[in-house]
Amino acid sequence: MPLALLALAIGAFGIGTTEFVIMGVLPQVAGDFGVSIPTAGYLVSGYALGVVIGAPLLTVLGTRVSRKKMLMFLMGLFIAGNALSAAAPGFGLMLTGRIVASLAHGAFFGIGSVVAADLVAPQKKASAISLMFMGLTVANIVGVPGGTYIGQAAGWRVTFALVAALGVIGLLGVAKLVPGTGRPESVSVRGEFAAFRNVQVWLAMAMTVLGYGGVFAAITYITPMMTEVAGYTEGAVTWLLVLFGIGMFLGNLLGGKFADRALMPMLFTALAALTAALLLFTATAHDKILAAITLSLIGALGFATVPPLQKWVLDQAAAAPTLASAANIGAFNLGNALAAWLGGVVIAAGLGFTAPNWVGAILSGTALLLALLAARLDRRSRTATRAARRSPSPGAGASSRTGTVTGSAAAEPAPETV
Repeated sequence: MPLALLALAIGAFGIGTTEFVIMGVLPQVAGDFGVSIPTAGYLVSGYALGVVIGAPLLTVLGTRVSRKKMLMFLMGLFIAGNALSAAAPGFGLMLTGRIVASLAHGAFFGIGSVVAADLVAPQKKASAISLMFMGLTVANIVGVPGGTYIGQAAGWRVTFALVAALGVIGLLGVAKLVPGTGRPESVSVRGEFAAFRNVQVWLAMAMTVLGYGGVFAAITYITPMMTEVAGYTEGAVTWLLVLFGIGMFLGNLLGGKFADRALMPMLFTALAALTAALLLFTATAHDKILAAITLSLIGALGFATVPPLQKWVLDQAAAAPTLASAANIGAFNLGNALAAWLGGVVIAAGLGFTAPNWVGAILSGTALLLALLAARLDRRSRTATRAARRSPSPGAGASSRTGTVTGSAAAEPAPETV
């Protein structure tokens, strides 16, 4: 695998840290600003919505420059947003900083996915994408638990200042390791939007919204769930996030490996198992050991869906993949925003801190149904294509049974009538 994938993974590490670390310090942020836990949850959903908006917008603007320059610009935007979050005097500015940082997220992963896939042979594309996303999963093993610990010990502002520093490292990595290329000649805004005429692209994004949203329904409120229900201390949340991150890391690698072999079967398996794990989490959240095991399992199954979903979008939008790829990253975060909001709704309704697990199971189960529909439509399309290839166009001598008869009749004189 090319060394340039390391640069993309470094950027993904910084982005992954800022996306997920807020969950570990959510109670501290809520306490400092004097807001409720569901209100503080807007820092999660607001970030996610920023990704949804920023992914297509910045990707379209980025068609006018080289992909390397665009990746560097996005890392600069990420640094600015996290610096604002660290210095924010009020909740409103904190939310603004989160949104500014989030604008870089979708476009970075969208453009980065295309760059990663272009660097390797066709049969290794899903694995290359998973290696870029490895930075995101490692962030959940190292960056997020470390940021949570620092936030609880020295204050959450220090955490976000360090995240901004991670962005600087990511910027330098992209500048040093990603090969410089000119603006692709074939890229045009109209061509990129044409990919959305394919219903499979929309189905893939819907699967992304619902499938990964199921994970976020539970994970957004993992700190109160583990402390109030499972009985862990706040300090234990750090190593619980490590377990979740290890699960994500392993799920991402396995998802990429098996998606290269059998993409849709891998997706079916991951979504079905994720739905079952989220349902199970409602019961296991009351036991410390079982809660920890289920949490890591949810991380593995949730992130096992990422490489196949991203690869599926790239396959379906092969002629103009950049915008579709970035839009699918936005779909991940739209699912995050939807799930975080629904999780807050059921908690505010008095259904308890385990209620978001039911929300997550419903979301991921619906994603499984959409995956089955997408596979069925794909089979129909392939069958129709094969049938069309076997049947030459009308008018040719051997085009069809009718065509053959017509050709024979034309070759022989018509019999006289009596």
